Amino acid sequence: MIKLIGIAGGSGSGKTTFAKKLINLIEEPITLFHMDSYYLPEQPQRHFTKSGKPNFDHPEAFDWELLRTHLHELKDGKDVQTPIYDFKTSSRTGETTTTKATSVVIFEGIFTLFDSEIRNMLDIKAFLSVDSDIRFTRRLNRDVQERGRSLDSIIDQYYETVRPMHQKFLEPQKQFADFIVGEETCVAAEILAAKINQDMSQLLSERQTLSNLTHSGQP
Repeated sequence: MIKLIGIAGGSGSGKTTFAKKLINLIEEPITLFHMDSYYLPEQPQRHFTKSGKPNFDHPEAFDWELLRTHLHELKDGKDVQTPIYDFKTSSRTGETTTTKATSVVIFEGIFTLFDSEIRNMLDIKAFLSVDSDIRFTRRLNRDVQERGRSLDSIIDQYYETVRPMHQKFLEPQKQFADFIVGEETCVAAEILAAKINQDMSQLLSERQTLSNLTHSGQP
């Protein structure tokens, strides 16, 4: 059985950093699965901004059909071929990378808790609630350093799409979370990792007991 952990939160809330803290604390084999890989190859024009730019912060910016399919396959213990998305060109490269169906899979992204079908697949749901000024500063540094974007383009996008979409679509996901995590993530990671380790240990014990009963011939 694959344990699927969902981590949602606004852009710059520290989802990947939090996930990596969990990885260092969880005792089972673990895979980090990024929702960002599932941006559509071409963005729907009906959600373009007034200035004619794609809205990457709208739910319909993602390939939900492929994402649901891959999550179901991971949950069933099957590896998947995840598309590789190039943020500098805002397009898929045409290549894929293998995502392993390990005992624990952490699924992180801005809309991880948005879709009801996906929520039903998640064993634990977490939401990172971080102040907007911190999220903006982190996003600014990331987009300049890693994605080669200009300061003006980042600020324009923030006011055109990031901020309004966060208020309309992202923040409401908090209601679906089992855990709401603030800016101090170390303690939260320790608590969540302890629960996951306990659940996996209990599952292993139950499997071992069932195996012993089967081999002993007991009903």
